[in-house]
Amino acid sequence: MDRKTLEARTKVFAHNCVKTALSLEGTKLGNHICGQLIRCATSVPANYRAANLAHSRAAFAAKLSIVIEEADECGFWLDFAIGENILSTAVAEPLIKEAHELTSIFVASRKSIQVKSKIINQK
Repeated sequence: MDRKTLEARTKVFAHNCVKTALSLEGTKLGNHICGQLIRCATSVPANYRAANLAHSRAAFAAKLSIVIEEADECGFWLDFAIGENILSTAVAEPLIKEAHELTSIFVASRKSIQVKSKIINQK
């Protein structure tokens, strides 16, 4: 998957999470989860975009680590909302699936960069 496609995919994911998060507002817990989900979901495309501007492989890998953590955190908050019965599984499952897929993509990318860096450093 190329950079532009992945940038677009992360942005769509963030938009969908924000829309879902806003539906949780109204209770103290719903407001808290709403804020947390919006924060981590919007961090995914923002940090991926920043990673693509990194000045070194190490900086790229560091930014990808943030993207991985934030995508995984989205999955956590969605799952937590299901557990608290404030979000239906039917609504959350596609987003949780996308969070896991994005996490896997970025973990693989980070591993690839780290392997390439080791090879270059061994030369």
